[in-house]
Amino acid sequence: MEMAVTALTWVLLMAGAFFLLTGALGMVRLPDVFTRMHAAGMTDTMGAGLILAGLLVHTLAGGGDLAAVPVRLLLILGFLWFTSPIATHATAKAALSGGVRPFTLAGEGSGAREPAPGEVFSAGQSGEREGGATS
Repeated sequence: MEMAVTALTWVLLMAGAFFLLTGALGMVRLPDVFTRMHAAGMTDTMGAGLILAGLLVHTLAGGGDLAAVPVRLLLILGFLWFTSPIATHATAKAALSGGVRPFTLAGEGSGAREPAPGEVFSAGQSGEREGGATS
């Protein structure tokens, strides 16, 4: 039984590390702030969540007088699950209202063009497309 718990702990820890590494790679490789925020948000939620789940399994299997540790790990996990998506959404909304346009491929939508990574427009041009519609 102890070997199965140890194996499950390692699987959860390695899966969390995999998500953290792929998120870091996405932060370097993705073209604009919005896709990078998506990588960071998924990394934060999945990577840290799986690592905390591995620590929780390891702590619960260990027994002993560490009764407060699983409660603390669950509180940290809940805090991450609530605050990470909210922070990602707030950052994306601030970038969009600040004039950063999302990366689009030429031909998508009306009047779309391919912006340079990190291209910033003035406040009057943010999100305006042909026909006066905003996105």
